Amino acid sequence: MGTRFMLSSQPFPLKPHRLLHPFPLTKIHYTASRNLIRGKRVHSTSKYGNFLGLRPEYQPEALDFDLPWCHPSDRARFDVIIIGAGPAGIRLAEQVSLYGVKVCCVDPDPLSVWPNNYGVWVDEFESLGLEDCLDKTWPMACVYVDDSKTKYLDRCYGRVGRRKLKERLVEGCVSNGVRFHKAKAWQVEHQEFESCVLCDDGVELKGSLVVDASGFGSRFIEYDKVRNQGYQIAHGVLAEVEEHPFDLDKMVLMDWRDSHLGNEPSLRVSNSRVPTFLYAMPFSSNLIFLEETSLVSRPVLSYMEVKRRMVARLRHLGIRVKRVLEDEKCLIPMGGPLPRIPQNVMAIGGTSGVVHPSTGYMVARTMGVAPVVAFAIAECLGSSRMIRGKQLYGRVWNSMWPIEKRMVREFYSFGMETLLKLDLNGSRSFFNAFFDLKPYYWQGFLSSKLSLKELLWLSISLFGHASNPSKFDIATKCPVPLAKMMGNIALEYIG
Repeated sequence: MGTRFMLSSQPFPLKPHRLLHPFPLTKIHYTASRNLIRGKRVHSTSKYGNFLGLRPEYQPEALDFDLPWCHPSDRARFDVIIIGAGPAGIRLAEQVSLYGVKVCCVDPDPLSVWPNNYGVWVDEFESLGLEDCLDKTWPMACVYVDDSKTKYLDRCYGRVGRRKLKERLVEGCVSNGVRFHKAKAWQVEHQEFESCVLCDDGVELKGSLVVDASGFGSRFIEYDKVRNQGYQIAHGVLAEVEEHPFDLDKMVLMDWRDSHLGNEPSLRVSNSRVPTFLYAMPFSSNLIFLEETSLVSRPVLSYMEVKRRMVARLRHLGIRVKRVLEDEKCLIPMGGPLPRIPQNVMAIGGTSGVVHPSTGYMVARTMGVAPVVAFAIAECLGSSRMIRGKQLYGRVWNSMWPIEKRMVREFYSFGMETLLKLDLNGSRSFFNAFFDLKPYYWQGFLSSKLSLKELLWLSISLFGHASNPSKFDIATKCPVPLAKMMGNIALEYIG
């Protein structure tokens, strides 16, 4: 929901109202297509509301940086080897290298622009000093609960400039002496105080700590529990349209309306059981990012089903897509157990469990946790004591997942399990009550900032705000997930 990573081994998600260009330049994508750059305009057309036959016109260009490469002849040994140059990997490399720690970042294409659309709450990036990496903001967001009820959220929302953010982080890495190696990490081997990363080009890199930031498809992180995740799936397009009905000063966080399925009985029945909503970022009267999203399902909802629902929705809204500038398929594993803590390989990003189990938000959380993990690494490897091996692994893992954070995550996972049991009407009632809460609580929940005690108060307040049918849903469908959550919290506390 806004912040997304695709399921892959590589990163797979201003001032208000300001859009830098009428078309994307550099969860969106802002650069004119090659044909436009050459002075030609592609006259793409589609059936009214059906855009699936249109091919995306824009291919992002790699960053123009002279990276300091790691040469095998150097026989260099590093303190930290980071696998993956996505947002998590580059952010951690930038942060940990500030302490003088020797870092090497391994990625098949370190200068590629991240493919995903990232949306964040503006105050999250402001607190991290990253607000200049937003290239479009909206002063408020809205939620269409149904055809007769709309919630207006007084919280600024922003779209992350992917190129801006990566350029800033890579600049920091270069300034701090981070080395890069262009290859795919193939295998990781461990000795007592040293690990070796074997790359697909035959190069071996040695270091005291290996950090896996390669995404959800990682093979290097181990689990000791069954991975019973839910899945968020979405189809999004950045499109030039003839017109759209949305206000330009509001981003659409959720549109749960289903009147577009009135003439689609089979889609309406399936949507009533496993609902999807529209997420929209309007940039101008004819440029908009649209994404049909299944918040969470298990098993995952069919991707074709998501696209069919989106076609029906846009047709009903009178949105005729003229050109697709970019598209994306988003598949996010949510919830499930944390990795085994500790273990020889540290994780950050998608494979570390930082994805919000109830919403899919991740990028702001990753930007925020990287400095914490970096400090823990520097305390061990930047000191004269050189704490390594099992003691190093334990300290670094616990910096990301102290006991309080683990218990809080169990609560967020309980929220996901609750959402899995709600149909369309149940989801509408839930979010109607949720956004009636005091802003401190709903904002804190979405930003993963509430303590366990505050989450308990949120639950009590949410039940009080809920309609009678919603209270019945909670009372009848939540006891099993609640018992599971309490059991897991008890185990974390005892452990």
